[in-house]
Amino acid sequence: MKKSCIIISIVLLCLMVVSLSLTLFQKKIPLRSRLALVRIEGPILDSRDIVEEVKEYARDHSIKAIILRIDSPGGAVAPSQEIYEEVKKATAAKKVVVSMGSIAASGGYYIAAPADMIIANPGTLTGSIGVIMEIPNIEGLMSKIGVTTEVIKSGKHKDMASAFRKMGVEERELLQGVMDNVHEQFIRAVAAGRKLKVEDVRLIADGRIFSGEQAKTQKLVDELGTLEDTVKKTAELVGISGEPDLVEKKEKASIMELLKSRFPKELTDIFPTLRIKFLYTP
Repeated sequence: MKKSCIIISIVLLCLMVVSLSLTLFQKKIPLRSRLALVRIEGPILDSRDIVEEVKEYARDHSIKAIILRIDSPGGAVAPSQEIYEEVKKATAAKKVVVSMGSIAASGGYYIAAPADMIIANPGTLTGSIGVIMEIPNIEGLMSKIGVTTEVIKSGKHKDMASAFRKMGVEERELLQGVMDNVHEQFIRAVAAGRKLKVEDVRLIADGRIFSGEQAKTQKLVDELGTLEDTVKKTAELVGISGEPDLVEKKEKASIMELLKSRFPKELTDIFPTLRIKFLYTP
């Protein structure tokens, strides 16, 4: 009796394993048709979430390609560069296709450059391959209200780009050197990502913007189309027939994030930090 119970238990266990395997196999079939959609919207000030999302999809064998939907005027240099590098890595694992929304300029274009294909709307604003540093000068205002600033520093350039005094000639030259270097990094990144000559990119890398149609003639964009067109094209590229399963993460913003998004950004730029930006400024 005991032996019979053991045999029955083993048989039931085997049946459960087989049933589970079949279920997983059946569920795996449609998963092979999945495309991941990563939305990059607004100013690029932090790369962490986007980098993690792209990295996760690049490792996921059920995802056949990644679509980046970019609707951004640009942002800070370092986060843009970090996203660029992650997108570049992802292209080694699977197809990465960019769909441009109303604007994908400056840093927004920077992160698109290494993708396998870029698709923009005809009226998308893109390009703006340039770097900008904005330094407010409130010396006159402080003088009017009778407020002065005492500075103690360890080197003559430690308070460079201070908002409380006029910039000197030497300081301007030093900062211009930084801008020129970062701009050259941008040019080389676009040239590498788009497989263009550095000299050709440099000719149009003066901060000018392009419509989607104009960008296509400059080889900054591959095709014109909507997000729906991009999904269809991406499915074709990876051999998916029929309607692909589109995977997208949707997270609710925290109360702090909502408050932060409503805080005047100009005030945060005046004081203690200086932010270099890949930013389209109309």
